[in-house]
Amino acid sequence: MSDKVILTVATTGAVTPKELNPHVPITPKEIAEDAYKCWKAGASVVHLHMRDDQGLGTMDKHKFKETIDRIRDTCDIVINVTTAGDHRASYEQRMEHLAYVQPEIASFDAGSFNWLPGGVFENSPEFLSKLGQTMQELGIKTEIEIFDSGMIHACVKYFNAKGFLASPMHFQLVLGVLGAASARVEDLVYLRNLLPKDATWGAFGIGRDHLPIMLTTLAMGGHVRVGLEDNVYYSKGVLATNLSLTERAIRIIHEADKAVATPDEARAILGLKKRG
Repeated sequence: MSDKVILTVATTGAVTPKELNPHVPITPKEIAEDAYKCWKAGASVVHLHMRDDQGLGTMDKHKFKETIDRIRDTCDIVINVTTAGDHRASYEQRMEHLAYVQPEIASFDAGSFNWLPGGVFENSPEFLSKLGQTMQELGIKTEIEIFDSGMIHACVKYFNAKGFLASPMHFQLVLGVLGAASARVEDLVYLRNLLPKDATWGAFGIGRDHLPIMLTTLAMGGHVRVGLEDNVYYSKGVLATNLSLTERAIRIIHEADKAVATPDEARAILGLKKRG
């Protein structure tokens, strides 16, 4: 399935308010409805964050479950959940939803760094070791989120070598966060070339850089991600929706003479254990 591209839609994130883009889904119902629309258009995977009643990011396992139950009642899109959806949450709170909701994929943010201007994005070695081990015990695929090159070395030479991450690994290259790797084509090529030969991978750019990174990722054989978590504009001055970003990505994938992976094809590519 070398011509199949896994298309992930990251619907919400933990930060972007409705005041910036009224199309950002906040409630479980809104998030599930966007996931369904994007699945119907052709998306393979939905990446989920939750919001509390004030619209702030939360790791509330009950909100995850309500949202995932709503999604699974309507479609078979692959479920991918964050483990970093609330800077106020303890390490234990960042993991407790995993056993409760049994997602197919969960994020593994591969190190700490200064996420400017907000503060330190903390992911200690002890936390990551326990997180990786927990996901293996639960049969959840680890999506290793890479913000800079040192994180790749840490994953390969430590977490994988020690057994906290299983091979083959799946990487998501996150480009354009202030305080980490910039979203230049040169950065993407450099990071991609550091990955293990047997790894699967995808990449995305934050904000205005999402299109150049998407085009380069497709040219290099990677998988892609879109959504209002990463970019709230469709074009300059034009607000996006999750559906409009998904539909454009699908058109671009087809123009690149590739096909969007169905959810079951994505499961086969990533070696997932289907849930629900």
